[in-house]
Amino acid sequence: MLPETPSTPAAPDPLESDPSRLLARLIAIDSVNPDLVPGGNGETVIADFCSQWLVTRGFEVHSLEKRPGRPSIVAIARGTGGGRSLMLNGHLDTVSLADYDGDPLDPQIRDGRMYGRGTFDMKGGIAAMMVAAARATAHGPLRGDVILACVADEEHGSSGTEEVLESFTADAAIVTEPSHLEVTLAHKGFAWFDVEIEGRAAHGSRPELGIDAITRAGHFLVALEELGERLAQGPVHPLLGTGTVHASVIHGGEEPSTYPAHCRITLERRTIPGESADSIERELTDVLDRLADTVSDFRYRLTRGLHREPFEADPEALIVRTLTRHAEQVRGHPPVVRAEPFWTDCALLDRAGIPCLLFGVDGAGAHAATEYVDLVSLDRLTDILTGTIADFCS
Repeated sequence: MLPETPSTPAAPDPLESDPSRLLARLIAIDSVNPDLVPGGNGETVIADFCSQWLVTRGFEVHSLEKRPGRPSIVAIARGTGGGRSLMLNGHLDTVSLADYDGDPLDPQIRDGRMYGRGTFDMKGGIAAMMVAAARATAHGPLRGDVILACVADEEHGSSGTEEVLESFTADAAIVTEPSHLEVTLAHKGFAWFDVEIEGRAAHGSRPELGIDAITRAGHFLVALEELGERLAQGPVHPLLGTGTVHASVIHGGEEPSTYPAHCRITLERRTIPGESADSIERELTDVLDRLADTVSDFRYRLTRGLHREPFEADPEALIVRTLTRHAEQVRGHPPVVRAEPFWTDCALLDRAGIPCLLFGVDGAGAHAATEYVDLVSLDRLTDILTGTIADFCS
């Protein structure tokens, strides 16, 4: 375990124990991911704010910063012993402010909603888990440790959660990404690949010397579309449906009077449980090898890029049953069980052997020009998390 981060905190503001007031403070802090927007502010300021807020409430706070300027924090309320530990995970970074409609750092409340960049994705979840952990431990320690992981870089490479998992673990985890107060037990993974189609450069007047890499790439694009159609008819996951594939970026050619020697296609394959980067690479290699056998002068190079695994929780896991019970108590009816098409840090926690699920606020506008959180859902999320922490860790 890492040493405690030294700190001289100010006296806590009792008003910030209300999740909506805390969320407003978080929204006012620019935490744009600099891997997405060059020159973005990053997580330093917001990590410092969260650290001070948690230290004043008795949490032991550790700062992790393997990448300079990209800190994550882990805050722990130590248990008395003999209980289960629970990690709540949320990301501090946001996407760009540039295309937001209005002032993205000025939280505005209208018709029961708070607007601003990150209200929905996912500073609402951060505020709820901080307040819930503080409430659950306010009257003394539970038997098990309560761990808050406020992480960097989820919007790009998830280096924050990866760094946290190098030093910390728990008996279970909840990722507070937005889920409309629905219990999310699965999500898709993804794999990126570059396909380099090789031609031969020649003057446009000498077709006998040139091989057009772009037209050869056209054969691959047709085959990729056909692969997508086969996937749509393939194995269906009960929550996630089928895997998908699409071409994302294409580069090729130099000028109008030259046969292009290269054409590069970047593609994304979204995966369901049972699929992996290795299986996708074999799938694409089969498609490309068939083209090499049937299309004249078709030569290719396949390169694997970033890949992330799909996630599927055990619906009978104790953390799932505990949170579901508290969600039903707070809302008065059993919560919807669902899956997400996008990837989250749940997959990293699951791979590290930590049973987990995703559960968060209601609202809309992730990465969009207008973003908001429903404030009733923020309060309900806080109540559900408070009960779940106290129950699971006792």
